[in-house]
Amino acid sequence: MTGGRYMAMVLAIASATALAGCQQKTATLDATGNLNTASTAPASFEATAELGKKWQADPTNVAHGLAYAGALESTGQYDKQFEVYARLYAAHPEDGKLAAIYGKKLINGGRSNEAIPILEAAVAAPGADWRVRSALGSAYDQQGLYDKARANYSQVLAADPGNLTVINNMGMSFALEGNLKQAEATFRQADALPRSRSEPRIRQNLALVVGLQGRFDEASKLASEDLPPDQVEANMAYLQKMLSQPNTWQQLSDDKQG
Repeated sequence: MTGGRYMAMVLAIASATALAGCQQKTATLDATGNLNTASTAPASFEATAELGKKWQADPTNVAHGLAYAGALESTGQYDKQFEVYARLYAAHPEDGKLAAIYGKKLINGGRSNEAIPILEAAVAAPGADWRVRSALGSAYDQQGLYDKARANYSQVLAADPGNLTVINNMGMSFALEGNLKQAEATFRQADALPRSRSEPRIRQNLALVVGLQGRFDEASKLASEDLPPDQVEANMAYLQKMLSQPNTWQQLSDDKQG
């Protein structure tokens, strides 16, 4: 099984076994916070068209462009959305905040290969914070560049050792690479921090990597700290089903961990 296929399967299981609800869109915690200044309220096509006219009158206007891009996203016009971001960025390549927004949107759109150079510019810009570097790490992870991803996470953790978001993302990086033992150790480090009580995703990711190693009773106990019994049962059944398939999870884990 290729590394790319393995990554896709880990993310699929993480998504399928995540805590129910819109807060659990990915296995990673949000790495960029409130970087996007555009409105997230749904827009009508008519309102979107009006925003487009306003932006077209001055295509270098970042505020108008972000508003238009946000409306395009909310109406499902993703290709046009990226066209707007690309034109804005071309007009303002020195704008680190814009680069961070654009890069994160590219990641969310499954275009992490395009996001990497944008986010590399963003982290080099004055005032870049840990969220931008964490987003760059996520982009590297999605491209299988795990060493580069963890180098970025490590830079954040050197200054902020208790950063729960980045520790969690570090754990997912190890999991995506297939190093389940190190992923488990990293998630346990995160789970030991007091703030982890307010982040159930940490325990669900820990339960995931424990379950991927075949320790279902332990994984169930971890998952039950935050999930109702029926959800835990469904999650464990899904994990066992995946692990029972020939030449997939267990063989891959054994091969990668030696």
